[in-house]
Amino acid sequence: MNLFTLRIELINRQHVKHHFSRAASTYDEAAVIQRQVAKDMAERTLLLKSSKENVLELGCGTGLLTEQLCQHYPDAKITAVDLSAQMLLQSKLRLATKSAKWRFWSVPRLPVEWVQADAYSLPFADASFDMLVSNFMLQWCEDLDKVFTEMRRVIRPGGALMFSTFGPDTLKELRQAWLSVEGESAHRRFNDFIDMHDIGDALIRNGFGQPVMDVDLLQLVYDKPINVLKDLKLLGATNAAATESQSSGLLGRKTLSKVLAAYEAETSHLGQVAASFEVVQGHAWAVQEIMKGPNRDKSGVVNITLDELAVELKNRRNQGGESSL
Repeated sequence: MNLFTLRIELINRQHVKHHFSRAASTYDEAAVIQRQVAKDMAERTLLLKSSKENVLELGCGTGLLTEQLCQHYPDAKITAVDLSAQMLLQSKLRLATKSAKWRFWSVPRLPVEWVQADAYSLPFADASFDMLVSNFMLQWCEDLDKVFTEMRRVIRPGGALMFSTFGPDTLKELRQAWLSVEGESAHRRFNDFIDMHDIGDALIRNGFGQPVMDVDLLQLVYDKPINVLKDLKLLGATNAAATESQSSGLLGRKTLSKVLAAYEAETSHLGQVAASFEVVQGHAWAVQEIMKGPNRDKSGVVNITLDELAVELKNRRNQGGESSL
């Protein structure tokens, strides 16, 4: 199997589980962006004016965000979910180590429940959680409607959803290097990360309201292009093809050498190469959207064209009335 393929056609949940289980012990070595965004997301949750007594984290991985939540919400009940049992084990080990330090400094230790489950089918009752957070899991969920429907089901009405994922410009340098070597067929090697506007639309379709999205383009700098690929392997960002037959087979040394040379030629500066990551962060509420989406509540809304508005303003001025609406 090609270790450097990010995605081919359909995302197979069992393959995702396998690759992240295999990468559980090495994940933190390369999780630079994941660690920073976890800290940032935890701080952003403090701005949400909503209850946080019961918090669900989907795709907890090695516990980078879980650790932050423990410190910010010492009185909350946190449930940490991951598809991989090995990732859950790493998360437990992280929290056990931190717990010893927290006890020494008299920092409260909140209860955490770890659950192995798929985001597409959560083993929780409806309206169980005040807040749901997810740090870099959605890019491995091909059916956003299915996962957002399940998220909406387990969040109580009025509760909050906050998440991060990768956008389409992620690894654009690596993508371009593959395209220059293999042409259009290189697209089979990459995950088609979803644009933030499409994510927002999916949220509204599935019962969330008032979505707010923002995007940052971050870059990591490496000494050599091969180190980018090595980090992707450490993170478990490998082939998630629907079937083995869809994979491109073993990656030849000659092809890989050409890709690395193209990568270096395109991005090299002062002996270093760059890897870009488009980080999308968003939040929404478990309430029906009012003014957006095909299912919005139109009661009390009056549609008026610009021409009609101009006529109305002209009539008001001629009558000496107020011209503002």
